[in-house]
Amino acid sequence: MTHALKNKPTKSKRPAKSARKKHAPPSPFKVFADGLPADKAEMLRDFFANFSAHCLIAKKDKKELQTDFERAILHYINAGVSLNEALALLDIRNLGGFYARTPVLWFPLDDAAKIYPLSMEHGYMSVFRLSVYLKQSVVPELLQMALSFTIKRFPSFATTLKKGFFWHYLDTTKRRFSVEQESGIPCQALKVALSGSQSFRVLYYNNRISVEFFHVLTDGVGGLMFLKALTAEYLRLMGVETEADDMPWNANAIPVAEEVENAFSKVPKSENASGFMDKLAVQMNGKLTDNKPCRVIHFKMNVSELKAAARAYHASITVYLLGLMFLAGKAATDHLHGEASIQVPVNMRQYYPSKTLRNFSMYCGIRLPIEETTDLQSILVKIGEQLGKKTSKESMSAMLMSTVRLVNIMMSIPLFLKQPVAKMVYGFLGDKIFTNTLSNLGVVEMTPAMAEHIESMDSLTGQPISNRASCSVVTINDTVTFTILKATLDPTFEETMYELLLADNIGIEVEGSDFYEA
Repeated sequence: MTHALKNKPTKSKRPAKSARKKHAPPSPFKVFADGLPADKAEMLRDFFANFSAHCLIAKKDKKELQTDFERAILHYINAGVSLNEALALLDIRNLGGFYARTPVLWFPLDDAAKIYPLSMEHGYMSVFRLSVYLKQSVVPELLQMALSFTIKRFPSFATTLKKGFFWHYLDTTKRRFSVEQESGIPCQALKVALSGSQSFRVLYYNNRISVEFFHVLTDGVGGLMFLKALTAEYLRLMGVETEADDMPWNANAIPVAEEVENAFSKVPKSENASGFMDKLAVQMNGKLTDNKPCRVIHFKMNVSELKAAARAYHASITVYLLGLMFLAGKAATDHLHGEASIQVPVNMRQYYPSKTLRNFSMYCGIRLPIEETTDLQSILVKIGEQLGKKTSKESMSAMLMSTVRLVNIMMSIPLFLKQPVAKMVYGFLGDKIFTNTLSNLGVVEMTPAMAEHIESMDSLTGQPISNRASCSVVTINDTVTFTILKATLDPTFEETMYELLLADNIGIEVEGSDFYEA
């Protein structure tokens, strides 16, 4: 018996990768480069040969960094900038030797920073944000180049968090640091557990440039220095004469050892150590949302109007805003008894001069009984007295020494045992002893040439845990931005703040996010 042979259907074979690549359309940059006259083509080849000499990092990172240069060049060409001018703006020398040398630096954590890695659980991480709003939309290609040129200025930021036997530490990582288009909720945890991961992120959205820092790196002072440098470099690439060459935030300035020191270790030792332990504070009402923050609200005000309102009460802007926050907090709670407390960060550099760009800040708590929080005039004097006393050099030094002592207590405990111990030792640092936070970065000074291109700035203190709101304020040019991070949908706090400010004849422009899905 014979059987007819059946032909098996044949599968068409995919061409080999090399074959597919041959048929792939050339990149826009290759099309541009191939169309150049001989002298321009040679100029471009020399440019990238110089790039290769200055960039000896991992192959993947090097390729991505080269692509960044190509995209920036194409942006300039499409914007009508000549190739000569584009290559001058992107001068490879702006990379310095950062990408050409193997990493050798590592940094023990400063005394404040030692706390933060131990609090990384349940998706919480101490992350804060600083933002600058430009008068034109951000060009992502140039912001990426600005970051690549700026990072060399901040060796303690060009690091990744690693575990030692007793403490975490910061290890230098030579890689391409990336910018991202912003999406989602601000101040979310960074993936620092990944090898070589960044401990900060640079984000852009429309005209806004934001940098979010894991607090292990720096405080507001160091973060502001970085944002200034990044902004100055970005504006330079945009063709602005920034007049920042002699400024400490110039991206090509040489880092100095004092900028990466643990300033806590230089403070004279004292037996006077106190200030952490405190009783629980009254919290505002409202169910905490799953997403924190669930909303970000900005009150933009004229600095002269705000000063005039504060002056009418014989108060500073900080004292005045604290008074309004106490009144708004009382309106946002059903509690009739107990004390409200507002945390106020304090820059220790004013007492112990230091150039450090790492953490060197402490805090104090301003407390008022709910029953005594009646009208603004009556509480401002109390707030001013407390603020003066609690932010004195003596009081803040005692707080600092408490931090140093606690670190010393934890010193010899292996890292894998530190976290449960830290819950007992550092438990009092939780935000349950505060009702709210007010972080005032003060007046940010830029060069006049840079200020012309900046609309405003704002800062976010980071996601609250048990507090229903957290506030910050920053001033640039003539604009004060008071920012509220919300952890509850109850709008009472911000509505009351708005009404109180309006009542004192302060014009307010309200901006912010919609509610993030809870």
